[in-house]
Formats: sequence, C-alpha cells, structure tokens
Amino acid sequence: MAPRFGKLSAALHLPPKTTGESLDELNFEESYLGEEESRGRYNRQMTFKRIAMIARWKPVHLGQAAVLRALCSRAEEVLIGVGSSNRYNARNPFTFEETEAMLRLVLGDRDAAQESAEYAIIAIPDLDDGPRWKAMVREMLGELDIFVTDNPYVANLLKDDYRLMRPVEFLFPSEHVRIDGSTLRAMMAKGERWQEWVPEQVARYIEENKLEERFRREFGLETLAMQAIIKS
Repeated sequence: MAPRFGKLSAALHLPPKTTGESLDELNFEESYLGEEESRGRYNRQMTFKRIAMIARWKPVHLGQAAVLRALCSRAEEVLIGVGSSNRYNARNPFTFEETEAMLRLVLGDRDAAQESAEYAIIAIPDLDDGPRWKAMVREMLGELDIFVTDNPYVANLLKDDYRLMRPVEFLFPSEHVRIDGSTLRAMMAKGERWQEWVPEQVARYIEENKLEERFRREFGLETLAMQAIIKS
C-alpha cells in the first residue's frame, strides 16, 4: 500500500534477531558509528530529497520530537515508520492508531522552515525474522537518500541497501535531550512526572484519552519488573 502523505508544519523496536532475541532487549544508546566518524559526517547544512526513520515512538518524547523537526527541515520527503506496529504489550503500550495520532500532533507543531516538507507515517510490523523484515522494509520504503537509525543490528541489516546516519547527526548539541522510551515508560509506571519529557500536546493527548491509566493498569507492574531486571 502506498504511504499516505501529509504536509508538515514544524527510534525502536524493530525486527527481532533470527535467534529470537528481541531488539527491545538491546542497548539502543549503543552507537554503531565511532564518535570520531560521527563528528566527521556531521553537517547541519546538508539537505536530502527522501529520508526515513523507524522507531516505536511509545510515546513520542522530546528527544524524538527534536529529531523529527530536524528531519523535516533537511528533506523534501520524510517517511516515519512505526516499528512493532502489530505488537501491544509492555514495550508497546499504545496502538498504531494512538502512536500515529501522537506523531501527527508533534508534526503539526512546526515552524516555517519545515512547512514545505511532506511526510508519511507507515506501520512497520515485526516479523520475527531479520532477513524477511529487511526485504519488507526495502519494499515499503523504496529508494532513499538516507536511512536514520541508532540501532547497530538494524544498521547491519540495511547497510548494503541505504546510506545510514544517526539521529544525533541531525541535531545541534543544544537540541540533544537525554531521554529514552524505556525510562519514560518506567516513570509513567511509577506515577512520576513523565509529562515533562514529552511535547505538551502529546502529554495532553495521553491524559485526555486516559492512556496513562490504561498503561499502569495493564502493564505497570510488568514495566517495573523489567526495569528491576535490567538494573540488577
């Protein structure tokens, strides 16, 4: 199905390994590019025709919002993949439709420099098979100037198909926000001030639709248990 495009106004659960290990269990902060190489490739003035990024966006946090704005200012067309779109669990506690709504709220908050870009939000399901997932993504996304990822496994899968860049390469240092989805969901499970780490419109959407209450009721204890295992 062809992606639906909208006008812009302003990561990551991807396929599990063929061994059965989920990418949710990998360290998403690990970089597949060395720091020196990243600095060498960093060029805030580069522009592209067509770029794509896949992440879970559950929920869309301030770090991801900064990356989305940067992508939209650097490309004519941005493909935004919602990974694990067929999963509903503790790591994916919002449906594709809910995640899409959050993304559209963020993408609707743009400045004039980003209004000319077009975007499409695409559901990217898990297949539990890396090679099959790679073929599916290649078919869904088509030709790209850049594929954006900070995941070493995904980078290894797609390195022969696309030129790769990390999200941080699109940001000025002042735009970096040190937050990730796992930490944010743990804050939500504990009843902490998670709202400070997401765009205001995303916080309002979650609260108005009582998604925080549903998350704590269905996945709160599991989320806290997973966090305890990671820290142990």
